[in-house]
Amino acid sequence: MTDPQIALVMLGLFICFVFLGFPIAFTLMAMGMGFGYYAYFDARRMWRAFNRLEEDVGSIEQASSWLGGLFNNRIFDLFVNQTYTVMSNEVLTAVPLFLFMGYVVERANIVSRLFSTLNIAARNVPGSMGVAALITCALFATATGIVGAVVTLMGLLALPAMLKARYNPSFAAGIICAGGTLGILIPPSIMLIVYAASSGVSIVRLYAGALLPGLTLVGLYLVYIVGRALMQPSAAPKPTLEEVPHVPAGKLAWMLLTSFLPLAILIMSVLGSILFGLATPTEAAAIGALGGMLLAVIYRAMTFQRLRESVYLTVRTAAMVCWLFVGSYTFSSVFSYLGGEHVIADFVGGLDLTPLQFLLMAQLIIFLLGWPLEWSEIIIIFVPIFLPLLPLFNIDPLFFGILVALNLQTSFLTPPMAMSAYYLKGIAPPEVQLTMIFKGVLPFLFLVIVAMVLLYNFPNIVFYLPEKFYG
Repeated sequence: MTDPQIALVMLGLFICFVFLGFPIAFTLMAMGMGFGYYAYFDARRMWRAFNRLEEDVGSIEQASSWLGGLFNNRIFDLFVNQTYTVMSNEVLTAVPLFLFMGYVVERANIVSRLFSTLNIAARNVPGSMGVAALITCALFATATGIVGAVVTLMGLLALPAMLKARYNPSFAAGIICAGGTLGILIPPSIMLIVYAASSGVSIVRLYAGALLPGLTLVGLYLVYIVGRALMQPSAAPKPTLEEVPHVPAGKLAWMLLTSFLPLAILIMSVLGSILFGLATPTEAAAIGALGGMLLAVIYRAMTFQRLRESVYLTVRTAAMVCWLFVGSYTFSSVFSYLGGEHVIADFVGGLDLTPLQFLLMAQLIIFLLGWPLEWSEIIIIFVPIFLPLLPLFNIDPLFFGILVALNLQTSFLTPPMAMSAYYLKGIAPPEVQLTMIFKGVLPFLFLVIVAMVLLYNFPNIVFYLPEKFYG
């Protein structure tokens, strides 16, 4: 077999191991090391050392030379260098800080206050409780970027309230599942940090480019919620005074000041300091982590137990991301050395695709990968396969990254592997069946596709802010 064929075997085996359930980070490292040893193996040098060993069997020097040749393989240097590169990457330093901010905010009981206040403020809007739940999801998802945490917590807070208010169970479940995934798109998004580290695109430009598409998707969701409440009032009945009491304007303003405003200021200060060049993403993430702790202290929710849980979850998630990068870098380096990237590039180039056809093919593959894999694995492992092909079709990697971020919304919403649906089912009342949740997320899945079509036809939605701020 030729080296490029071995590279394709390497990729195929990796996909098989993933579907068999092997740990992905360690599978990447093991396959990278194994195939890398073959790729960098110097057979002639080993044969000469072995011949010398046969000529002088008793020579310890010759035996050590032969053993040295056995372990003197460049794959070991490559693995060490890749590990050092990942651990010293300044962009990735922001990941644990943003994670810590999110976990602290999650445990500070800020979200329950926020949902209650927004529920009262929007009581005269059609589908008011759904609107309040979506806005709360969007803000909380933006602060944490952790889909499972947002869906689970909002499922405990908002879903019982909406069911008590006689909301259609599918409709209520769809709102929470869709809103919980917004954090991987709307800045400051951890997913965009990981994409920036994988692609070399400026994280500042990515944040600027993702802001309007994220708000567009939120707007589409809100239009659907209000529109359905108007056309089908039984799906989202108007709340009674017992369910949502009337609050005087002055008291409501105070409630918004103490619940909505602090979290909004925290998010906008972090995002604004990055977009306006006042701080690097790492510095802004540190500000956010400190701000999250201050909010927890102000709300008297900061305990040693909660702080310890936040630190533990931060370390665990950040370690997973970093080891995925180490494995991915090692795997992709060996894959490229064996000629695998050239085979894929030649194959795709030979298909004579238009840019639109290439985008459709790439997004379809990412969409399908979203069923068995997490977004982190897709961004770190598979998206870099497409990045070298972008210049062939004159596609900006910034635009491609935003499309991928939108696409990954669908990976959490598409049956039968819609992870947000499973997160919600885990804490939902028994009467809320999984099929009902799947039914509720389908309209939001359609809206994500609408948003992707809008982005393709109106690319200035992505490029306007980066060009306005940075030229």
